[in-house]
Order: sequence, then structure tokens, then C-alpha cells
Amino acid sequence: MEKPVITRRFISQGRVQGVGYRWFVQKTARQLGLKGEVRNLPDGTVETIARGSEAALNLLKKSLKEGPPLALVEQVLEQTISTEKEYHHFEVSY
Repeated sequence: MEKPVITRRFISQGRVQGVGYRWFVQKTARQLGLKGEVRNLPDGTVETIARGSEAALNLLKKSLKEGPPLALVEQVLEQTISTEKEYHHFEVSY
């Protein structure tokens, strides 16, 4: 039986821009087999949209809270969303 595909939106708050956070997220998401995108938002946060199994998304959230060495993640907000957008891999968006 195939696992259901879920789409989640994460907002990472703290020192998450200019520290390699998006590249860290991309690498982690690809290792977990997730599809989606990550981008900086104008308010200084980072938005991650990821699609995959619940187990993989939970592992991603744990990594988002840790971040790369120079990041200081204060909080990661999470919500399950629905989207018509098709993701074929995991990319950094601008």
C-alpha cells in the first residue's frame, strides 16, 4: 500500500537568512525524498513547502529546527496545505 502524499508549509523564524539555511533545507529534503521548494520571505523568515510521506516531513521539521551551523532557529511554524502546484524535485526559489 502506497503512503499518502502530504504537503506541508513550514515557516522558519530566527537567524535563517544569509547563513546557508535554504541550501541546508534543499539538501536535507532531497535526502528524505521530498519534493517542493524553499525561499526567503521579505520579513526575514524562510518558507519551505514540502510534499512527501508524513514520516519524511516529520524528519524534515526536526532538521528545520536545528538548521546549519550559523543559523539560530527560534521557531518553526507548520501547517498542512493543499496546492495544485506540481513539484518534480526540491528547489531553492527566489
